Amino acid sequence: MRGTKNPPLPGLGDPNSIAAFRARYLSWLQVRGFSPDTIEDRGRDLYAFIVWASERGLGDPREITKPILERYQRHLYYWRKDDGAPLSFRVQAGRLSRIRGFFRWLAKENYILSNPASELDLPRIERRLPAAVLTADEAEQVLAVPDVGDPIGLRDRAILEVLYASAIRRTELVKLGIFDIDYARAILAVRQGKGKKDRFVPLGERATSWLATYRDQVRPHLIVGRDPGVLFLSSAGTPIAPKKLSDRVSGYVERSGVGKPGSCHMFRHSAATLMLEGGADIRFIQALLGHESLETTQIYTRVSIGKLSEIHAATHPGARLASDRAMLDAVLEAEVDE
Repeated sequence: MRGTKNPPLPGLGDPNSIAAFRARYLSWLQVRGFSPDTIEDRGRDLYAFIVWASERGLGDPREITKPILERYQRHLYYWRKDDGAPLSFRVQAGRLSRIRGFFRWLAKENYILSNPASELDLPRIERRLPAAVLTADEAEQVLAVPDVGDPIGLRDRAILEVLYASAIRRTELVKLGIFDIDYARAILAVRQGKGKKDRFVPLGERATSWLATYRDQVRPHLIVGRDPGVLFLSSAGTPIAPKKLSDRVSGYVERSGVGKPGSCHMFRHSAATLMLEGGADIRFIQALLGHESLETTQIYTRVSIGKLSEIHAATHPGARLASDRAMLDAVLEAEVDE
């Protein structure tokens, strides 16, 4: 979990230990401009690997071989979370990839003679569809849940509007600054998003109006002491924690009655899918979402089946109901008679 402090790693006082090299590696990433989230993710996964290796009497990077890394890969495969669920192949591949990057750095810097992870085969990543996508009507149901007569409710309505209109990520929303919104042009600036890239995304007239109302009527009253400069503030006057934001959004989704589980990312998926079904070119969706590769955006072509459904209804001989209407009516009438 982000922000939690782990006990010191075993062997940290030995300059030739894996733990000591981990500290140097994280410093190397920091100097080269990697994002704090990337450094934290790599540090966390290396921490877990070093603890696992230490329990097996392995503390020197020169002792790590490909078979040992394959043992760790099996450990990740069989490991279970508190609820008994396994790690997804995507998570396993991510953890192994970060460990592979660490050993690549060790070899590049000549701390080890060869890279034991260079031939490590990563798990194949399953390509899953988004868990749930809102229809346009369902999105409106969720947006209508916050009590806009309450200051925090009005703030939350503005947050939902921004998530839905701009399709930005949760981490991007909580980092928005007060000067990142161009109200005249209805444009939002994402500063240092995923991959440390800036981008501009449209907000639309409606979301911009809700934002302006929040800015003028609510935000000034949430400031406690020095203004932190972020757009969305908690009731304590601090930036909203990502986990707290997810909890509030998922609560609104649940209370809306749409019957679908989800939180902030649901709006990102829904915006992309609905725009694609509305005729937007997939390259515009790619720019909106800030995807590096078009392949990442292609998943929404599998979610957006509106046009395919139309073609199916028009061309598939078994799709039309007319021939079976009388038979179905007879079945329904028989049930009523019973």
